[in-house]
Amino acid sequence: MDINTNTVRVSEPTIMVIFGGTGDLTHRKLIPALYNLAFDQLMPEHFAIVAVGRRAKSSEEYREELYTSLNKYSRNKLDDAQWLRIRDIIHYYQLDFTETAGYEQLGTYLAELDGLYHTQGNRIFYLAVAPEYFETIVGGLGASGQSVCRRGSDGHCANWQRLVIEKPFGKDLSTAKHLNDALHTVFDESDIYRIDHYLGKDMIQNIMVLRFCNVVFESLWSSQYIDNIQISLSEKLGVGSRGGYYDHSGAIRDMVQNHLLQILSLVAMEPPVSLSTDAIRQEKLKVIQALEPFTADTLRENVVFGQYGAGVVGAEQVPAYRDESGVPDNSNTETFVAMRLCVNNFRWAGTPFYIRTGKRLQESAAEIVIQFKSLPNILYFAGEQARQEPNLLVIRIQPNVGVYFQLNTKDFSTQKEIVPVKVETSHLSPNQGNTPEAYERLIYDIMRGDATLFAWWNEVEASWKFADQIIAYRESQRQKFPNYIAGSAGPVKAIELLARESREWWTI
Repeated sequence: MDINTNTVRVSEPTIMVIFGGTGDLTHRKLIPALYNLAFDQLMPEHFAIVAVGRRAKSSEEYREELYTSLNKYSRNKLDDAQWLRIRDIIHYYQLDFTETAGYEQLGTYLAELDGLYHTQGNRIFYLAVAPEYFETIVGGLGASGQSVCRRGSDGHCANWQRLVIEKPFGKDLSTAKHLNDALHTVFDESDIYRIDHYLGKDMIQNIMVLRFCNVVFESLWSSQYIDNIQISLSEKLGVGSRGGYYDHSGAIRDMVQNHLLQILSLVAMEPPVSLSTDAIRQEKLKVIQALEPFTADTLRENVVFGQYGAGVVGAEQVPAYRDESGVPDNSNTETFVAMRLCVNNFRWAGTPFYIRTGKRLQESAAEIVIQFKSLPNILYFAGEQARQEPNLLVIRIQPNVGVYFQLNTKDFSTQKEIVPVKVETSHLSPNQGNTPEAYERLIYDIMRGDATLFAWWNEVEASWKFADQIIAYRESQRQKFPNYIAGSAGPVKAIELLARESREWWTI
C-alpha cells in the first residue's frame, strides 16, 4: 500500500506461472489484469506468463481464447497493437497437477524461458485452482526444487519465488493449520501471498488515507465520538452453479472469516508506527485478537443467520437456496449472517460494530458507515419539527465507489428547518478516469514484493479462531430456514438486532 509515492518499488523481472490457466478466474480476472498492467506500462520489462492446465492445447490456441476473453472482460478497450506486444510472452503448458514427475519437466521449461526473457529465475506461482490442489501443487514445486533460491557469491539469494493462494484458506482452524504447515515446508511465510480481492479495491485502500491524512476524522475516531460502525457486503446474485461448493462453505466461511474481518481490522486499527508491511499487519492483528469472544448467551443475542427463499430480484423470479443446483433439499447452510461485535480495547470500548453479508438481497453493494454520536436535543434540535440526523461518514466500496459525509445545515427554503446534506466525492465522476480493478493492484503489489494488502498467517489464524465459534454454534442449531425472501433486506431478526438498541441499518 504505497500511500507515500516516494516508496514505490520497481517490479523486477519474473515469470508468472498460473496453475488453472484454463479456469474462469484466469480468463475473467487474471489475464485482463495483466493486460491492463501492460496497457498502463506497469509490467516489468522482462516478463513472461505461463498458464498451466490439464487440457491439451497449443500456446497459439490458448492465446486466441484469451483474446476473446480480453474483449469481454478488460476494463480498457482491447488495443490490437498492445495485444501484439503481450501475446508473445504468454505460453500454455499442459500438466496434470497430480503427477509429481511433471513438475521437474515444468521446471526445465521455465528455466529455458529464463534464458529467452532474461527473468533471472524469479517466479510468481499463482494457484488459481480448487483448494484441494493447493497442497499437491506446492508439494510438487518443492519436490522439484522450484522453491529453492540460487545464492550469489555474497550468500544472498539471487532470485525469489512467491506463492499466491486464493481463498478459501482452509475451512476451519484445524484445516487452515494443516495447509499452512504444508506451505511452510516449501515456502517461507514472507513469500506467501494469501489474496483477498476486496483488499485491492480503491476504497479499502483509501481507509487509511481518510483516517491518517485528515485530522478532522482521526481526532474523532474512537468510542468517545462514534456511536456505531456498520460494514455491509450484499449481493443480488444467488449461488448459481456454485451450489455444491457453497453448501460446504456458507456466508461465514465465504465472507466473514476473510473479507469482513479484514475490512473491520483496517477500520479499527491503531495508527501504525510506519507504513511498512509488518507495522500495518501488527495493528490489524491486534484488532482481530481484541474481538470479544462469544458465549452461548451472546451468540443467541448477537448473531443472526439467514437462508433465502424464492422471490423476485430485479423483476426476475428466482428460486429458493434449497432449490438451487447442487444444494440438498434440507440444507441448513446460511446464505446470510449479521452480527454485533465488540472490540475490547481503549479506543473502541462501548462502540458496537455491526457486520452483515448475504446473497439474493435487494441490492448489490459494499459499504462502511461510521455513525457519529448525536448532540443533545436542545437549541436547534429542541422542537418537534427539528429531527436530528446523525453525522455519517460513508465509504462506498462498490458499485458506486466513493466517500461522502453527512452533516446538518439550515434549509434555506424555510425559516426554521434543519436538513441533512451530503458532501460527496465519487470515483465514477468523469474527471476520475478509469480506475484499476482490484486484481491489477494486487498483482502489481506481488510483482513488487509488497505484501501489505495480503493476509499473513497470524491474521488468518486469529480470524479462524473467532469464526470457528460462530460456525460451531450455527451447526449445533436447527435453523428455521428459509427465513427471508429473495429480493428483500434479509431476515427480520437482523433488523431487530439493531432496533433493540434504537439503531437501524443504514442503506445509503
